[in-house]
Amino acid sequence: MKDKSSLFASWYNALGFWGGSAMVAAGVALHLPMFLMGRSTGYRLVGMPMGAGMLIGMALIVLGVIVAAYGLLPPREPQRASTGRIIPPEDAPLTKAHWIQIGLVGIALVVDVMKAATLGFVTPGMGTEYGLDSASISLLPFVGLTGTTAGSFIWGALADIYGRRASLLLASVMFVGTSICGAMPSFAWNLSMCFMMGLAAGGMLPVANALLAEIMPTRHRGWCLVLLGGIGTVGGYFATSEASALLQPHFGWRIMWLLGFPTGLILIAMSPLLPESARFLLEKGRVEEARETLARYGAAIAGIESAPEPEPNAPRHVSVGSTLSSKPRFALSVALTLAALAWGFVNYGVLLWLPGNLVSRGQSVGLASALIARSTMIAIPTVAIATYLYSLWSTKRVLVLAIGVTTLGLIATLLRNSHGIPFLSDPLVYVSLLIVGTSAVISLLMPYAAESFPVRQRGRATGWVAGCSKVGGVMAQGLAVLALVPAFGIAAGAIAVPTAVSLVLVSVFGHETRGRDLREMETQISIQEA
Repeated sequence: MKDKSSLFASWYNALGFWGGSAMVAAGVALHLPMFLMGRSTGYRLVGMPMGAGMLIGMALIVLGVIVAAYGLLPPREPQRASTGRIIPPEDAPLTKAHWIQIGLVGIALVVDVMKAATLGFVTPGMGTEYGLDSASISLLPFVGLTGTTAGSFIWGALADIYGRRASLLLASVMFVGTSICGAMPSFAWNLSMCFMMGLAAGGMLPVANALLAEIMPTRHRGWCLVLLGGIGTVGGYFATSEASALLQPHFGWRIMWLLGFPTGLILIAMSPLLPESARFLLEKGRVEEARETLARYGAAIAGIESAPEPEPNAPRHVSVGSTLSSKPRFALSVALTLAALAWGFVNYGVLLWLPGNLVSRGQSVGLASALIARSTMIAIPTVAIATYLYSLWSTKRVLVLAIGVTTLGLIATLLRNSHGIPFLSDPLVYVSLLIVGTSAVISLLMPYAAESFPVRQRGRATGWVAGCSKVGGVMAQGLAVLALVPAFGIAAGAIAVPTAVSLVLVSVFGHETRGRDLREMETQISIQEA
């Protein structure tokens, strides 16, 4: 069976992608001698000159990314959106092909989280090697989060224009290229590469959610999206911590960046197993490719119709063919935006400032770390419970519940010194509420966004939500860089306000997605002749 047309537009596009990927890999390989030169100095490269091989390698990486991007371009033929009914029905069981996609996306998410998690493991060694103070080294997570923010917005838009698969693969190619951060001899170069790393990493999670939402049968969609998001987060942090414990004592902090080389190549090597979303192909009028993709899952398309093309200068008539309207969807967008911003500020601000606050209140560093570690262990069962409730109870209600717990945690943090509510003075109470709430919220936000928006907007919607979650982090880290960190309680109280507003908006304008076909939930707006 021929099934290659949905992978590349033509043979020379395929040649461009694989050739560009090889160029990027060669460019990274040319940086390895620089890293190995540091064997006698504990892999300290600060101040060492950049040789011709490194400069050639950087040029190869830039050129390779451009060539690979060309290879991932879709067909040039004019395309008209088509509609159709996917059979067998959306309650079909999972097939071997579905499980392969679940595994591939799971690996991609683990690798994605490893990049961001690496920031926390490299800053001590980097600060020591470059002789940086805490304010200077805080630029690294700030720049990295800024990159992931931009990446989420950019890759989300690209996913709606060029495809989910193309966006994921191009991000993987950039992933490989940014691993050269481990061979950079100056902090300025590390900052530049860290931004590029964030740019590549920012699109993985939102685009993966969009892709999986369109691949999975309805009755398996919810639990799969939530569980994979949780597994990616937990697995990424676990893999990073284990790699750090195993490798850093022997190779220093730089090896953590260079891990992006083999892990990124693994994602690229597995790309033939990752097809494009059939729903996206159908939306773009690429019907034959959609048929070939669905054949992998034992499904087909019935009732194909092409959407009419509007006459030039024809008056617009908007018809809404679903239970959703543009006004509630806009309100839901605002709600998810506020929830994402609040989560980012809590996760990258309040929780990062928490250890210092506990120490300032008389706790020892060891006790503060132990308290946070015990509270963090709650995150694992929280993801499991959120997955269960999301798929078997209610998608809307469990999201409302998660935002509500986060709001309670912020309010408890604000009132922790209140003598009228003595049990709130126990840090375990408000820390546990914050960790449970934020763990559930980040597991649910993007799956819910992916299920709530039409196929033509799904990439941008999930990218927007992911980007806003990082914007909150950029704001928090920006305050740290400028030494303007607010008082702990004031920060928690301030962020509780938009969190509570998002809670109300989701309660009013959110809709139930559990057990519903994606097309039943999409707002169908067509442009027709008057």
